Amino acid sequence: MNNLVVLTETIVKKLVNNEEAVSVREFESTDEDIIQIEVMVSKDDLGRVLGKDGRTIKAVRTIVQAASSLYDGKRTKINVDSY
Repeated sequence: MNNLVVLTETIVKKLVNNEEAVSVREFESTDEDIIQIEVMVSKDDLGRVLGKDGRTIKAVRTIVQAASSLYDGKRTKINVDSY
């Protein structure tokens, strides 16, 4: 598993009430310079992950992008959804 996926999963699990429902996966991107990460959380936790006006997920994206610049310099895209 990619280090950025592990980092994303660790951060998101600290934000939610139902850690068991968190799923973080990397998807292949058509652009080899982009790492696509998909985060799935329970419907009840979606607001906690997004935050007011998207501030929380923006902070998560910033942290993961900073970590990416230390490893391979690829851009990261993180999408969040619920089930």
